[in-house]
Amino acid sequence: MLICVNPCRYNLIIMNVRSAKISDAKAIYSLINFYAEQDKMLFRSMADIYKNLQAFTVAELDGKVVGCCALEIIWSDLAEIKSLAVDEANTEKGIGKMLVSSATEQACQLGVQRVFALTLKPDFFEKLGFEIVEKEKLPMKVWSDCAKCPKQQNCDEIAVLKIVS
Repeated sequence: MLICVNPCRYNLIIMNVRSAKISDAKAIYSLINFYAEQDKMLFRSMADIYKNLQAFTVAELDGKVVGCCALEIIWSDLAEIKSLAVDEANTEKGIGKMLVSSATEQACQLGVQRVFALTLKPDFFEKLGFEIVEKEKLPMKVWSDCAKCPKQQNCDEIAVLKIVS
């Protein structure tokens, strides 16, 4: 459990960042696909979310899932932060930062040396210690997922990378 204080309002916010459960799947689906409908991230089906549920971490506020993030191992030294989404009503509370920190900590515990994300908001990740890199520096990602992506020919995402161990 994480406790945050909103410095502008001096409100105490009790945030629980934890591994996802089966009961979180619908909330994860809603968060991701809300942004996918705005072309800000890729859609994920319920089947895909259930299949990859063990990779997800969620942020819970007052018993409600308000954020999610997945960590997918790509190769022996590389993992990807995927499907990072925060409920629109709860942005600017540090929830995304907590989810990314949790994912990078998990990667470090697993012995993964590098963590990357493909994002439309590289400045967010840069504030967390990631650096912008060329996608070509991530050949295992390009080989495995990008070839199947509907945006492959017109990818607008920027690759960011962080060394974690």
